[in-house]
This record gives sequence, structure tokens and C-alpha cells, in this order.
Amino acid sequence: MTLRQLVLVPVVALTTGACFATRTDVQVLQHDLEVMRAESASSDSALRAQMSRLSDALASVSDSLRAASGRLGRFQGDVQGSLYALQQQLIQVQELTGQSQRRIQQLRADLEQRSGAGTLPAPATPGAPAGAPADPSAGAGATPGPNQLYQLSLDQLRRGSNGAARAGFEELVRLYPTADVAADAQFYIGETYAAEGNMSAADSAYAVVVRTYPQSSRAPTALYKNALSMRKAGRTREAREALETLVRNYPRSDEAELAREQLRTLR
Repeated sequence: MTLRQLVLVPVVALTTGACFATRTDVQVLQHDLEVMRAESASSDSALRAQMSRLSDALASVSDSLRAASGRLGRFQGDVQGSLYALQQQLIQVQELTGQSQRRIQQLRADLEQRSGAGTLPAPATPGAPAGAPADPSAGAGATPGPNQLYQLSLDQLRRGSNGAARAGFEELVRLYPTADVAADAQFYIGETYAAEGNMSAADSAYAVVVRTYPQSSRAPTALYKNALSMRKAGRTREAREALETLVRNYPRSDEAELAREQLRTLR
């Protein structure tokens, strides 16, 4: 063997070994790629299955939400319809109540006028002994009863005749201070002054309602109007005291709730 052949033998061996090594590596790599493809395919299949289940779940939830939304819409419609019906009934009841109160007042006035029940006793004949019957002629100028006076004065107020209405209400309070309409009459005295812009006199009249007829339904209204007037005039401390008194003494009245709102904003 020549020197050249001796040199070529290891080179060929190395080249052949390199080729074998490269082919083996390629085979390993191909195997790994096939494994990765299989794993990827399996993973994709699992992911697609999971996505499919998630899509089905979302579709189910969406259907449930649409159904719930439909039920909610129908419920809201039913509630709104019921509320509207209740409001209409409440309006009718209020109208009937107002009409009934006016009718009752008119009937009372008519009854007093026909029976003379509200007529004040005529003065005794001068010089007559005690217990002697009154002079029949003294009853010629009979005074209307409290309900008659109230109805007549209220009619004047509705016509805008504040002065005439006030005179009638004042006469009622003077002659019949314990009548069941006396508190209303005193309250409307304040209203006539307020309509004329005389708030000082109106406040005084409202104060009389609270002081003289504290158990009447007009008392919390009068107190609330008085408090509003004081607040408008800048008498904040007095207004607060009046509102607090209203909440304390008439906690269940509608005016008490209004007073609470005023107290939240009063500074």
C-alpha cells in the first residue's frame, strides 16, 4: 500500500462515519417531528373538542339569558301595567274622596240652613228675669252655622275673592271656635293672606293653626308652610327648628317626609 492510499483510508472512514451520523440524526429528527405532529394533532383535537363544549355552553347560556330577558321584559311590562292601573285607581279614589268631602260639606251646610241648627241663641229681652224666654223677634238676623259659613267662604276663595273669604273664615272661627271646620277655616285665613303676598300675616295665621288646633290635619301643613316661609326669608335657624318640630310631632304625615328632605339640604 502506497503512502497516498494510507492517507486516504482515514479520510474515507471519516466521511463515511459523518454520512452515517447525519442519516441517523435525520431519522431521529423525523421521528421527533412525527411525534410532535401526532401530539399536536391530539392537542388540536382536544382543543377543538374543548372549544366545541365551550361554544355549546355559551350558546346554552345565551339562550338562558334571552329567555330570562324575555321573562324580565314581560314582568316589567306587567309591573308597569299594574302600577298604571293602581295610579289610575288612586286618582279615582282621590277624586271620589274630594268630591265626597265637598258633597258632605254642602250637605252639612244645607242641613244647617234648613234646620237652623247653626243659629246662635238670641239674646234675652232686656229687663226680663233670668231664665225667661228670649225675645222671638231677636232671631230675625239668624247667623249661618259653621258649615254654612265655611262653604260660603270657600266659594268666595275659589272665585278669587280673598278679602270676602277671609272675612267669612274669621267670622266662623270667632263664632264657632270648636267646630270641626274651625281648623280648616283658620288655615284658609293664612292662605288668603299668602295669595295677597302678605306672608307676615299668613305666617301668623298658620302659627295659630298649630297652636290652637295641634291635633287637626291642617297643623302639619301649616307648620310646613311656616317653615318654608322662614327659610325663604333667610331665617334658617327658625326654619330648621320648625321642620324638626314637624318631624317630631307629626312623624307619619306627608309633610314630615317633605320636612326631612328640607333638613337634608338646609345649611
